[in-house]
This record gives sequence, C-alpha cells and structure tokens, in this order.
Amino acid sequence: MTSEITLFVNPTAGRGRGAHAAQPAASALRDAGFSVRTVLGEDADDALRRAREAVDGGTGALIAVGGDGMMSLALQAVAGTMTPLGVIAVGTGNDFARALGLPIRDPAAAGRLAAEALKGGAIRDIDLGRVGDRWFGSVLASGFDSRVNDRGNRMRWVGGRFKYDLAMLAELAAFRTIPYRIRLDGGAVQEIEATLIAVGNGSTYGGGMRICADAVMDDGLFDVTVVGDCSRTTLLKVFPRVYRGTHLDHPAVTVHRVSSIELAAASVTAYADGEPLGALPLTATCVPGAVRVLAQ
Repeated sequence: MTSEITLFVNPTAGRGRGAHAAQPAASALRDAGFSVRTVLGEDADDALRRAREAVDGGTGALIAVGGDGMMSLALQAVAGTMTPLGVIAVGTGNDFARALGLPIRDPAAAGRLAAEALKGGAIRDIDLGRVGDRWFGSVLASGFDSRVNDRGNRMRWVGGRFKYDLAMLAELAAFRTIPYRIRLDGGAVQEIEATLIAVGNGSTYGGGMRICADAVMDDGLFDVTVVGDCSRTTLLKVFPRVYRGTHLDHPAVTVHRVSSIELAAASVTAYADGEPLGALPLTATCVPGAVRVLAQ
C-alpha cells in the first residue's frame, strides 16, 4: 500500500468544523508516517471528480472529512474499488461514523484510528445500498421524514436544525398516510398505507435516530422499517421512541430483512444519507462488501 493518502475535505461541514478538522487529522496521519494530500472541490461535482482521480491514481486511502453528505460523496468514489475509506466525522449528523463506532467530532482521534487501521490492516468490508448508479451507506428515507426534509430545504429564511423542527410541525399539521406499492426481494407487489418506509444499511439517520435500530452493515441485508397507517396522535407518541430504537415494538411498525426493495408512491422524494436521491419509484439493492472502511 502506498504511503500517500488523500484527505477529502468539506470545509463548510458542521458550520465550519470541516476546515478546522482537516489540520489535526492530517497531523495525526503525518505523525504516523503517511504523506497527506488534500482534495477540495469548487462544488460537489468538482469534488467528486477530484476524489475519483485520486482513487484512480492509486492513493492508499481516501479519508473524508465532514458530515454524512461528504461521506456520501466519498462513497461514490471508492465503492467497488480496493481503496479504503477513512472517516473524520465532524458534521451535524455523522450517522455513517456512528454506525461504525468511529470517533465523532474528534478529528485527531479519528486521524489516529485511520492511521493505525492502515498500518495494522484493520480494514473492514461493509455493505452498501445502491439505487441506479448511486451508493448509500446509512438509511434511505421516504415518506413523512423525507417530506420534512423537502419542506426544511425550502425554508431559506431560517437556518440550522431549527428549520427542520418547524418543518416537522408543518408536516404534522398536513399529516396524511401515503399509499405505497412495494416489492420485497422480487416477490409479489404489496399495496400498503404507510407513514414512512426507511431502508437501512446502517441503523440511524438524522443524527442518531435509530429508525432501523437492528441493522447490521455487513450481513448482506437491509432492515426495512415500515411505520404503517397511523393517526397523527399515534405518530407523536411513536416518533420520540426512535431515539432509543424502541419504536420497533409498536404494533404500527413492521421490519423486513431483504436484499432488495422496490418502492413506489406518488409525490414522494427519497433521501439517502441525508441527501436527496430523487422521486419514487426506485429499486434499492444491498451490495455485500461494496466498500472497505478503516475501522477497528
């Protein structure tokens, strides 16, 4: 393995934490004897192009510095290759790092862990979800939660997590269940009324909400959490339990373990790793061992 590795940096992650995090992470890697090169981009497309060039050029590892959006971008560059991915999680949600048990908002510790993993060969193969040519590592969301994201993204006049709280209140006021058509592992099409359907390669989204609490990242299967037809009152009772993962015991919730799922519903946008994926319908497939990550 080459001793030159690439830091893939989002300087705006976590309200500027990304720029500050790059330096202690790079120092930890250099102290371990690695040559570190930093890649930035003018925008997401440019950053991804540069990351892919680094991977194609034989970098020893691509180490992403930022939040889940940056991890998602990095996955597009390393999935299906032999180049390992390191994670310096300094964003708002950090669900990908959380699922892997990696340091969060401690760039020096994350840099040291990445260096130790590279030196000791502690590289773990994990699954990824795939929709078309797009990869995701944590959770694909659709339904009530994605509509909250849609509304929050339209709120230009307010910033931070507060806008998503406002968006959730607005969506609760307009709450209605969604007619879905789903197909699990190529079986029969099922028509169901649901509040949301979350497809989990990892267990959490939204900064620690354990929507797919029992998902395992290397079992070759998604955990699909379906919150069924329920009232606004029931949703308000169930939703806070997502932070503990105890919502899975509620009668309105069912879980399926599958390797693929087809989802269709009118006027629903899917989000994966917190990023907009596109309107339903879509087919998501779990790809075993699709990426190598630096973890212990």
